[in-house]
Amino acid sequence: MKQYQATSLDTKHFKLTQAGAEIGLLEYESWFSFKAEIILADHCRYAVHPKGFWGTTIEVKDQEQVLLDFKMNWKGQILIRSLFGGAEEYYILKHKGLLKSTFVLVHREETELLSIEPDFKWTRLNFDYQLTASDAFEQLDRKELLLLTAVHCANYYLTMMTAAAA
Repeated sequence: MKQYQATSLDTKHFKLTQAGAEIGLLEYESWFSFKAEIILADHCRYAVHPKGFWGTTIEVKDQEQVLLDFKMNWKGQILIRSLFGGAEEYYILKHKGLLKSTFVLVHREETELLSIEPDFKWTRLNFDYQLTASDAFEQLDRKELLLLTAVHCANYYLTMMTAAAA
């Protein structure tokens, strides 16, 4: 199991690190926007944009090539489809718990790959995240991109639930 930390630098920027080494950044266009950019440590940049009129599906693109997309289903789960190397893979990000909130990324065979534990920071009015990756997750292609996409999904979920409760 490997530990990662996603730290909110402010309301629009999240830095992902592992053992103090920076892996990448998730930078939102504006507060409460789903548009963002993922910048990995090797300086590769990926655009994150809602697709379509209602913007319910969000795509992660390298230039014009869609690498990932995700959307929330009626069960409150986020369905993630990856297109790395032309092969489709499907994942589900599920919310667990009531008092101690956790997200779990599972493969379609229900193999738990990643857990994401939000930590609300009252002084900044934002979340930091502790991510724990399984050995199976560590074997995935483009795991760094998937980690930052999972952080975006957790933010997306928390934003949608906050909006629904208001």
